[in-house]
Amino acid sequence: MEPHPEIGPLLFSTEQIQSRVTELGAALGRDYEGRAPLLIAVLKGAFIFLADLVRAVPIPHEIDFMAVSSYGASTRSSGVVRIVKDLDLELEGRHVVIVEDIVDSGLTLSYLRRMLAARNPASLEVCALLARERIGPAARADLRYVGFDIPDDWVIGYGLDVAQRWRNLPELRIWTGSH
Repeated sequence: MEPHPEIGPLLFSTEQIQSRVTELGAALGRDYEGRAPLLIAVLKGAFIFLADLVRAVPIPHEIDFMAVSSYGASTRSSGVVRIVKDLDLELEGRHVVIVEDIVDSGLTLSYLRRMLAARNPASLEVCALLARERIGPAARADLRYVGFDIPDDWVIGYGLDVAQRWRNLPELRIWTGSH
């Protein structure tokens, strides 16, 4: 089968991703020993990462999902964050870990942190599979756990998409389509 022209160079292989997810799960297990953290996946991009991460966390924990949108079908953020699906569980007194697929600018994450902090969790941390190398120190300070730092290329695969396409790739690749 010919590779699709939108699918560019390999950024991280399936094996590299799985190895790093295992390390992140072990770190969460150590850091939350004796507590049952609530892992909140930000949909849709983080669903595959969350599925692998929960299997790598060796302690009891719970999960919930929320969906936000700042991109729509575009490859550029609108700058406006909308909650598309809110949480089912209460956060008050809980140890919460936001599970993100990618932190681009940190604006969406900053909004999420403020909104979730207002619900009075005992603690609130972030576990991101990917973070842009260029994000500022304030956004970087919000990231307790990071899988990989990446350049500004648009990334597809392992749950990340362009207009709902290419989430199914088992690895992370650079998207070479037109913006």
